[in-house]
Amino acid sequence: MTKSTVPNILTIAGTDSSGGAGVPADIKAISACGGYAMCVVTAVTAQNTVGVQQVELMPMEIIKAQIDSVFSDVRVHAVKIGMLGNADIIEAVSERLIHYQNTLDYEFKIVLDTLMVAKSGDRLLADEAVSALKDKLLPIVTVVTPNLPEAGDLLGEPEAQSKDDMLAQAKEFDVAVYLKGGHLQGQQAADVLFAPNDNSEPSTDYKWLASKRIDTNNTHGTGCTLSASIATFLGKGQPLDVACANAKDYLTEAIRHADELDVGQGHGPVNHFYMHHAS
Repeated sequence: MTKSTVPNILTIAGTDSSGGAGVPADIKAISACGGYAMCVVTAVTAQNTVGVQQVELMPMEIIKAQIDSVFSDVRVHAVKIGMLGNADIIEAVSERLIHYQNTLDYEFKIVLDTLMVAKSGDRLLADEAVSALKDKLLPIVTVVTPNLPEAGDLLGEPEAQSKDDMLAQAKEFDVAVYLKGGHLQGQQAADVLFAPNDNSEPSTDYKWLASKRIDTNNTHGTGCTLSASIATFLGKGQPLDVACANAKDYLTEAIRHADELDVGQGHGPVNHFYMHHAS
């Protein structure tokens, strides 16, 4: 049996019954980008393209058991973290990941999608959960992928209003950050990657990744899709800046082809498998 070149990517996130975000979106993105997808379910949500109707957080013991099941059997190349829900779950997940960082004879990358503020502007995490996120999870991740309201929340500052603001805030993070500029107005959807100098990463400091803004209503699950694809490319051994650029390109095409799908009456999903759906 030859050694597989397909990386094993674990998503730790909530479900989305309509398939556009969370675990279903992550599995699609990981698969489309050439990874083998695995999941730890942290929450079950009743949601669709119009909104979230109900959320049930999973007990901590089953969350920890799922993580242990995967790591005790499978070589994990990268982990994507999405919805965690509360401070206890954040602490449980960080505790298990730190355990495996310290005991395994190999390294795995961690991508944290900070799911703190919904597109509607609603707060998804209570203050103590935000503190746990900053204290327990941020120090152990490879890269964090907040949008502008989330970055403001994490830094205790107003939301960035310009590219200059974005870069200034990105430089305040102690870990590598991929700051998503989708909330800014303009023709370009500009994100910035800031990676503090570290021997294991290219010392480019910061890099802008921009694409033409696509006019579509179907953007459900874009954050999940981006972070899962970054994790997959990192799992393939790509440097952080290359993985982020490839993920940005993949997401841009998935959004460009989103209107080829007909899913729901609200903000529909992106087209994760656009390359297979072409007529």
